[in-house]
Amino acid sequence: MIDFEADNKNVEKMEAYMKNRFVFLGIRAPDRRKLIQGLMKESKAWSLEELTLQILAYYSRNEREYQYVAIDLAQKNVKRLTVNEVQVLIDLIPIKAWWDSVDSLRKVISDFVKLHPEYFNLISQQFEGHEDFWMRRVGINLQLGYREATNLAYLTKMIMNDQITDEFFIQKAIGWSLREYAKTDMEWVKTFIKRHDLSKLAVREGLKYLATK
Repeated sequence: MIDFEADNKNVEKMEAYMKNRFVFLGIRAPDRRKLIQGLMKESKAWSLEELTLQILAYYSRNEREYQYVAIDLAQKNVKRLTVNEVQVLIDLIPIKAWWDSVDSLRKVISDFVKLHPEYFNLISQQFEGHEDFWMRRVGINLQLGYREATNLAYLTKMIMNDQITDEFFIQKAIGWSLREYAKTDMEWVKTFIKRHDLSKLAVREGLKYLATK
């Protein structure tokens, strides 16, 4: 297991950026990626059982950089994951949750579902109506980048379920999902926003792509 050496000159800034919710070692992302190149390469030869154990071990460590390593391992191996490993990632979402880890875990889960659409219902239903808003954020943004493959019925349901929720990260997610889908069907997004009483934040975010056209 890799142990990073702290870079104290970056600690205060990185911790402040994350609202002092986590302890940091001060390892910037580009440096972290260089330091774990060997680990990433090595992980391709691990069994899925070993991969899961390593992900959980890194995620459980105190410093925030190690959660990033855990997610990097999952992303590096996403093409060989099964639904069992993805379930482990879903279970990690509420743990040490903040937008950085949540959105990165969402990316791995989204990539898996895009590769294996037969698991869409099994995975997506776990986010619908969840009491944890971070889980619902993942559900709202589950299909980012799916373009024509987007399940609009599911997207609509997830947005409407949280239409009046005052949580910033939920409203931001609604806008993000609409902005991304506007790249595929601009008229659908325009019509959706006109027909539904969405928050100002969601509308502003949702229309950002349209404003450039």
